[in-house]
Amino acid sequence: MATNPPGQAFPNKARVAILAELEKERRRLMSTPGGSISLSRPSLKDFRDNAEQQHIAAQQKAALQHAHTHSTGFFITQDSSFGNLILPVIPRLEPETS
Repeated sequence: MATNPPGQAFPNKARVAILAELEKERRRLMSTPGGSISLSRPSLKDFRDNAEQQHIAAQQKAALQHAHTHSTGFFITQDSSFGNLILPVIPRLEPETS
């Protein structure tokens, strides 16, 4: 292992000052909003939730197309407390005034 010739290596005080400055800059960047970038991959749960949402959207689209082709009514997609993918739309008819 070769040693550095004298005068080319940083003195300990300068090295400590540089490291302290770098640490201070790192803390400043980490404390600002948007300064920290998450390099982690999405979790398996997030991936599963996204796949489930896409599957439900595909089911809603298929159910809506089926209802429109096989029925004379009109249907919309909407989240339902009862798990229905589509809901029928019933038009409001104004009472006849005579």
